[in-house]
Amino acid sequence: MTAAIEHVQAAAFDLDGTLCDSVPDLAAAAEAMREYLGMEPLPAKTVESYVGDGIGKLVHRVITNDRDLEAAPDLWEKGFVFYMKYYRDHLSDFTRPYPETEAGLALLKSLGIPLVVITNKNEILAAELLKQLGLADYFSLILGGDSLPEKKPSPLPLQHAAEVLGIDPANMIMVGDSRNDIIAAKAAGCLSVGVTFGYGDMTLLSQDKATKPDWIIGSLPEIYENLRPKKAEDDE
Repeated sequence: MTAAIEHVQAAAFDLDGTLCDSVPDLAAAAEAMREYLGMEPLPAKTVESYVGDGIGKLVHRVITNDRDLEAAPDLWEKGFVFYMKYYRDHLSDFTRPYPETEAGLALLKSLGIPLVVITNKNEILAAELLKQLGLADYFSLILGGDSLPEKKPSPLPLQHAAEVLGIDPANMIMVGDSRNDIIAAKAAGCLSVGVTFGYGDMTLLSQDKATKPDWIIGSLPEIYENLRPKKAEDDE
């Protein structure tokens, strides 16, 4: 493991399910949207299982109550417009960073490593949410699902972030909780780090070679713990 993380020059993070628990607000917006459309509410756990591929997809899934079915275009548009407005007005009513998020980010920042957010959430919502949670200043770059022509699981956002930072993707870690994060990291040639506290099931993902992360952590400060010894030796 040490050899693999010896040359980390940047760390990229997913947002929902990695830096913060946003399901309560995503679910509240979903409930409000379904009520607006004259539908029964869905359990928060169901909404949680639909998160991760951007709000456009989430709206389809919440309307149809199915991961793969698409809503009728006019119904989707009506739902999407309502959802975006409602969610934007209630971004952080209940959303909070995970307990050790800020400590982990501060420790990495102390090593002089640039940090970036790569999420499938719309960029404007991601930037605003990070600001409301008091985390925005930790990041050099925020890429949303609509920032580039492709989003995770495409490697494009990770490759773009590495290019902007002027580093080789092999020297960047991608920290996330979902298959999208791991697949994108592998395709970009980054080290994939899976978190056990998010919405994805790391035990299940680890059983498939395509979605098995290089490293699994239970808290963000663990990244620092594994980078620090090398850094200290380099400085001597």
